[in-house]
Amino acid sequence: MATDPAAQPFRPPAQRVSFLLSQLGMYATARFAERLSALELQPSDVGLLRLIATDPGMSQQALAAKLGVVPSRVVALVDGLQAKGLVERQRSARDRRNYELHLSVGGRAVMAQMREIGEAHEADLVEALSAEERRTLGELLAKVATSHGIEPDVHPGYRAQS
Repeated sequence: MATDPAAQPFRPPAQRVSFLLSQLGMYATARFAERLSALELQPSDVGLLRLIATDPGMSQQALAAKLGVVPSRVVALVDGLQAKGLVERQRSARDRRNYELHLSVGGRAVMAQMREIGEAHEADLVEALSAEERRTLGELLAKVATSHGIEPDVHPGYRAQS
């Protein structure tokens, strides 16, 4: 005899980890976007700027490969950052057909502001946890992400936008 799914008791939060991760992900994304609005940036802009800052001179093709998107998508994303004065394209000295990506002076200044916003966001999001709990949570989430092949420094949302 089948039981009515509606009659099933609710499971405690520890048994609904994926739902809690989804809730927190949506909350964290919305709050981060609110914080970035003062800089007139989107969370996706932050990821791109961080990747370019980490690897100055990266080509648009290399960025596309890292993000897992088609190169034309990267062109559009970089166009937006260039229009805001945050990124510069420079012809590659090694291959004149390629452009290397660098943060502009304004981009470096925005990165400093984004670090402050990011640190405040992180502290706010996990304020209920002790330092040890934060470390443990970070390690556990990294372990789960790695087990699913999620690139540590690239948000999978870029692929969804392609």
